[in-house]
Amino acid sequence: MVKPVSLRLVDLRGQRLSKAEYKHLLPRAEMDIDTALKAIEPILATVSRANENDLLDLAEKFDGIRPNAIQVSRDDIDNALKTLSPEIRTALETAIARVRIGHLDQVRSEIKTMVIDGGEITHKQIPVDRVGLYVPGGRAVYPSSVIMNVIPALIAKVPSIAVASPPQKEFGGLPHPTILATCALLGIYEVYAIGGAQAVAMFAYGVKGLCEPTDMVTGPGNIYVAAAKRALRGLIGIDSEAGPTEVAVLADESALAGEVAADLISQAEHDVIAAAILVTNSMKLADQVQIELEKRVSLTKHQERIREALAGIQSAIVIVDDEEQGIDVVNAYAAEHLELITADPVKTSLGIRNAGAVFLGRFSPVSLGDYAAGSNHVLPTGGCACHSSGLSVQSFLKGVSFINYSQSAFEEIADRVITLANSEDLPAHGEAMSARREELK
Repeated sequence: MVKPVSLRLVDLRGQRLSKAEYKHLLPRAEMDIDTALKAIEPILATVSRANENDLLDLAEKFDGIRPNAIQVSRDDIDNALKTLSPEIRTALETAIARVRIGHLDQVRSEIKTMVIDGGEITHKQIPVDRVGLYVPGGRAVYPSSVIMNVIPALIAKVPSIAVASPPQKEFGGLPHPTILATCALLGIYEVYAIGGAQAVAMFAYGVKGLCEPTDMVTGPGNIYVAAAKRALRGLIGIDSEAGPTEVAVLADESALAGEVAADLISQAEHDVIAAAILVTNSMKLADQVQIELEKRVSLTKHQERIREALAGIQSAIVIVDDEEQGIDVVNAYAAEHLELITADPVKTSLGIRNAGAVFLGRFSPVSLGDYAAGSNHVLPTGGCACHSSGLSVQSFLKGVSFINYSQSAFEEIADRVITLANSEDLPAHGEAMSARREELK
C-alpha cells in the first residue's frame, strides 16, 4: 500500500522565537560529510599521482563503465550537437541568451581612488586563470548546469575553461549527449568524462599529459563532490559545498494551493533528502496544499523519491501568526530558493535578507529560475545563504588593488607608518620606509 503524502506540521502561532530556535525547528536532512571525507581519501591520493589509466579504473569502479578516453573528443561533442533535437536546441539557446543577459550587468568596472594627491589605488577585477566546472550526472541530466557554470565564467573572461561530467553506460562512456551539445553551443571543447570526487581531484591536482590543474572548481554535485571540495579547498577555490536542494514558500491566503503544491513537488523531485517548506499564516491554505500534494504526487513520474523527500524531517508546513513572523522564519531558514506568494510579494520582499534567490509572485516559480529566468541556479544550500551568494560573474573574478604613490605622497605618510609599525613591534616594517628616505638624502 502506498503511504499517503503528508508534510509534518510545525505550529509557531503565539510564539516569537530567536533565529537559532527557528532553525532548530526546521532541520535539514543529515549529510554525513565526515564519513564521505574518509571515503574519498584513497580517491584523492590516487588522483594526486594518477595517469589516465588510473582515472579510467576509477570510472569503471564508480560509474560502471570504462570510457575509451577521459577527455571527450571534439568530434563527439560536435556529433552530440548535430543529433540534438531541434526543440531542445531552441530551448537551450533561449536559456543561454537569457542567462547571458542576466549576467552581463554583473561585470564591475575598474575603479581609481585618489587617497591623497599623488597617492592612488586602482581596483581591478581580474579573472582566475583556469576553472574546472562540474556538471552532475546522477538521477537527472543537467544541461542547465552547464549553462549556469559556463556563462558567468565566459563573461568574466576566464582564459581557460574545462567541464567534467560523469561517463554514462547508455552512451558508451561519454557524458550525456545533451550535456555535450550544450558545451558545443557555448564553445567549450575541453570536456572530461569523469565524475564524483575524482573529477574535483583531477581539476585540483592536474594529470600530466591530460589535464592541467585549475585554480577553481564550481558546480553542484553529490556528497562526495561536496567532500572533495572541502578537502581540497585552499589548493583550489570553490563556489560552495552544495548540499541537497531546498525550497521555502512563504504564502498567504491569496496563494493557489495547487501551484504551491506543484512548486514543493518540483524540488522534492531532485532527491529523497531534498527539502520542501511551506510557511503560511493560512490554515486553510495549509490544508488545501496537503490535499493537492496527494493528488499531484500520485500523478508524477518520480513519485517514490518525492514521497520520501516530503515525508522527511527536512520538509514541513509551518503555521505562523502573520507575515512578519513568516519573514522571520524564512530569514532564519535561509533557503536556497525562496518563493514569495503573497498579496504583495514586492512589499514582502523588502524584509528578506537571507536566501539564495527570491522568486516573487505566482508567475515567478523556482522552475523558471532553474532554466531560463536569467538568474543563476547554482545557489548556497544548507542555510549558507545567510553568508554566501549564488554563482555569478564575480565568482570568477579576483579583486586586486594596484597601489601607486609618488615621492611627495610617500613622504607625507612615512612617519605615521613608522609609528604604527613600531607600535606593533614590527620595526623592520618601519625600516623599509626609512630606507627610502636615506636614498632621498
